[in-house]
Amino acid sequence: MELPDTLTICSDEELLTRFCKGQTEAFGALVRRYERELYGYLRRYLGDATLADDVFQNTMLQVYLKGAQYEAGRPVRPWLYTIATNQAIDALRRNGRHQLLSLDQQREELADGELSSLAETLETNGPGPLDAAQGQERREKIRASVDRLPEFLRQVLLLAYYQGLKYREIADILGIPVGTVKSRLHAALVKLQEVWSETPSFYEV
Repeated sequence: MELPDTLTICSDEELLTRFCKGQTEAFGALVRRYERELYGYLRRYLGDATLADDVFQNTMLQVYLKGAQYEAGRPVRPWLYTIATNQAIDALRRNGRHQLLSLDQQREELADGELSSLAETLETNGPGPLDAAQGQERREKIRASVDRLPEFLRQVLLLAYYQGLKYREIADILGIPVGTVKSRLHAALVKLQEVWSETPSFYEV
């Protein structure tokens, strides 16, 4: 069924407010608007397409159930990410698993505000270029390095580098000050560099 045109031009906040007032079509519009983005985020966070789909459904269920708790005017996007992140953490704990990040869209903030490849950052800033580490072997090494980070550092790294969220949005999602976001992101890069330099390449063994 086609959504009313008035809903497609509503802001996220307007959609959620309408839903809270009983307009169920507004909830459907919100789900459609964020389905691709949130699922992509969860797939990167969890490293499992099936689990990501389950967590996305649970996230939307929580939004549906907690709609009445929404504070009018509060930015919806960080709120959705907060619920999705919490649902993902719960899913990992239930399954006794660690998150396995997808290595797509790895980025580092540069002086001009743009982002470069995380792999390039690690190789450039390390003790020496790992020219022999190519393709799948390099991706596996990065994945192993990221997986060794503490969870609170992996969260910030994922939201900032993989999802491209702003510091303020990340702060709202995780419930921490912007300064803490920046310090955790810096700490994540430092630790990731240390782990990267300590992990030998297949070709170096």
